[in-house]
Amino acid sequence: MQAASPSLQPAGRGALTFLGLRVYEARLWVAPDFRQARFAEHPLALELHYQRDLRAADIAARSVQEMRRGGAMADEEANRWRAQLQQALPDVRAGDRIVGLHAPGQGLAFLVNGRGSGSIADPKLAARFFGIWLAPSTSEPALRTALLEGTAP
Repeated sequence: MQAASPSLQPAGRGALTFLGLRVYEARLWVAPDFRQARFAEHPLALELHYQRDLRAADIAARSVQEMRRGGAMADEEANRWRAQLQQALPDVRAGDRIVGLHAPGQGLAFLVNGRGSGSIADPKLAARFFGIWLAPSTSEPALRTALLEGTAP
């Protein structure tokens, strides 16, 4: 991770399980001045180590579903974001690692197994995407707590 963004340091880690099956292990990397309440204003990286095979279309659809928890979203915007995420993300196999890199005010980029996969120049999408894990509205509050462990409120 240091090679992708040398100023980021490891924060917390956790796992997502569904019906008792581990979907992925997650690890958050943040800058030294990171603040939980303003996560969208900071550069960060979220690493997901997948334990299951998943299709890009399913990842994108679920991402948009989770992003809707962060507030109102027009169907047109949701459809556009779903298409952009599906284009930037690959199908994943158990063992794959996807790293999402957040560039505040610019957007996000993805690395898959250490290689660039795609980027999206939309700061609003980026903030809502990382909010899936880091916003108080997350559907996985225990994972959020684990990821933000040791970071300033």
